[in-house]
Amino acid sequence: MACLHDHNCEDHDCSSSWSLYKHIDLSKVSALNEAVSGSVKSVFRAWEQRLDSSGEHLASNEGDPELLVYVPFTTDVKIKSISVVGGADGTSPSKMRVFINRDGIDFSDAQSMQPVQEWDLVENLHGVLEYQTRYSKFQSVASITLHFPESFGGDTTQIHYIGFKGEATQLKRDVVATIVYELTPNPSDHKTRAESGGGLSHVE
Repeated sequence: MACLHDHNCEDHDCSSSWSLYKHIDLSKVSALNEAVSGSVKSVFRAWEQRLDSSGEHLASNEGDPELLVYVPFTTDVKIKSISVVGGADGTSPSKMRVFINRDGIDFSDAQSMQPVQEWDLVENLHGVLEYQTRYSKFQSVASITLHFPESFGGDTTQIHYIGFKGEATQLKRDVVATIVYELTPNPSDHKTRAESGGGLSHVE
């Protein structure tokens, strides 16, 4: 089982086999209000490396703690839980609101739309807490948008790690597209059959 909300992972089986990290389309991950462009990509890594603070981290612009993080997947996934490791000294995000399969959301949208689920977060500096989703609502997730509206009083919001646990479908979208393409009649095939007396007329 994936982790449930608010338990100590050191006392439970938090196997990285549930991690969806390898299914994140990292090149397309983006964030609004990040202080350093592209830094959001640094917070997605293997579960075992969640406390690695040697690299970059995601931070909002000074004086504006709001962040919006867009995460697409390479295949549809089912998300069981979400983990967020924030910064110290009040810079961890204090709330998280989640939207599913809604590309192109901006802050105005996020503030006015009803999220699929929202959480009051705690300062999870040691990466031992995870937040359980309403699993039935997190099926067939192609992309997820995380809205962090505020921090624990800091002038900025800092995030060092975001992780998802769950299951991925085995059929990737590019494979599905290929199957659909193969099932679509090819006009050139029709023409060939018509010329050979197959009884199909070529439609321009």
